[in-house]
Amino acid sequence: MYKLFFRLVFTRMDPEQAHHLAFRWIRLAARVPVLRTFLAAALAPRHKELRTEAFGLRMHGPFGLAAGFDKNAVAIDGMAMLGFDHVEIGTVTGEAQPGNPRKRLFRLVPDRALINRMGFNNEGSLAVAARLASRTPVFRTVVGVNIGKTKAVAEEEAVGDYVTSTERLAPYADYLVVNVSSPNTPGLRNLQATQALRPLLSAVREAADRTVRSRRVPLLVKIAPDLADEDVDAVADLAVELGLDGIIATNTTIAREGLGLTSDPSLVKETGGLSGAPLKARSLEVLRRLYARVGDRITLVGVGGVENAEDAWQRILAGATLVQGYSAFIYEGPFWGRSVHKGLAARLRTSPYATLADAVGADVRKTA
Repeated sequence: MYKLFFRLVFTRMDPEQAHHLAFRWIRLAARVPVLRTFLAAALAPRHKELRTEAFGLRMHGPFGLAAGFDKNAVAIDGMAMLGFDHVEIGTVTGEAQPGNPRKRLFRLVPDRALINRMGFNNEGSLAVAARLASRTPVFRTVVGVNIGKTKAVAEEEAVGDYVTSTERLAPYADYLVVNVSSPNTPGLRNLQATQALRPLLSAVREAADRTVRSRRVPLLVKIAPDLADEDVDAVADLAVELGLDGIIATNTTIAREGLGLTSDPSLVKETGGLSGAPLKARSLEVLRRLYARVGDRITLVGVGGVENAEDAWQRILAGATLVQGYSAFIYEGPFWGRSVHKGLAARLRTSPYATLADAVGADVRKTA
């Protein structure tokens, strides 16, 4: 039913308008007590065998919503209602910004992919922090906060910008993500170089510890799939050196060549980050490489091209404790989370592993 509705309605709408419409429906449904209870029971059934622990946090399962969908923390309960075990909000910047000019979001339907050049459009860390502070949760879910650089801030002043967001948002974050891998903010990916990344991550860690004294806020970094293998290794080594809690692999890609894209060439050539099915192989490759490098010393989060339970299961076997999705939600609709959880539970039952934790990295360990 959803796929028919998608073809008849959403594909005729501007992608960004369609996103806002669907987002509005989700938020409205989550505000109606009887309706949200019914929807949560139908769309987010719990499977005890999928219970997961990461960064010292307990979750109903390993499957979460990647950053980019809920930029301003306005629909956390709505996304939990749809079955996401954790919700990563953002990317949030130090200052509010409108993002890049429209049109900036494109559907590549034959490829089950998206291209976006949104440019971190968000209300800014002060407004998002205020919203998180006043939030009364309806559903128990883990909330990650993804922070990035304000576009108007010079690259040499980026550390201060990230620190500002950290000081405002860390008190309300179950975990904090430093995003240095979006292709849509000029100069941002330069911060992935270890000589720039080390002082940035160190400053964010210090700011989080200084701001939140009652607990240690887990800190992760999100990297691009376009990094060369030796740079992936360098980030992995740096994360271990600095005692980071996790790495998210991966963000969107600027690559187009060799991805087998079959959509309209006029869409394929649009600038921005490509997400969805074509990213699957490279994201999985980066994840495997990271796990081979860091093992169980750091928690890995697999994202990029995750469409179904089999994709999620492959990420777990490759080393991911948590798995995230976004683009496939556009194509699969509200029953996506239910389907992924059901499929993961089935795969675990027929596997040689007693728990999901036992399965994490199993394929990489076999080939080591």
